[in-house]
Amino acid sequence: MDKRVQFYKKLKKKLIKDTSYPSKYLFKFIVPASDDKILQVEDLFNFTGAVITKTSSKTGKYVSISILVVMKKADDIIIKYMEAEKVEGIISL
Repeated sequence: MDKRVQFYKKLKKKLIKDTSYPSKYLFKFIVPASDDKILQVEDLFNFTGAVITKTSSKTGKYVSISILVVMKKADDIIIKYMEAEKVEGIISL
């Protein structure tokens, strides 16, 4: 089993153990400071009622994106992280 699959299984167990659903969840990502990349991340949360906050790095090369959104279950959180992986250069925190 690859590390990515193990990571998501472990995360799912932790989310189920520590959280009752539906619950607010804070996603945090760092992306290269490209309008296209930022838009790709924002589009993942369209029509979800998410509150999105963006902060540029000191050098302006990267943007931190915080997304506070109500999630219905742990699987939905995992799906969002997997969708976010498709954005080139993204770092999930």
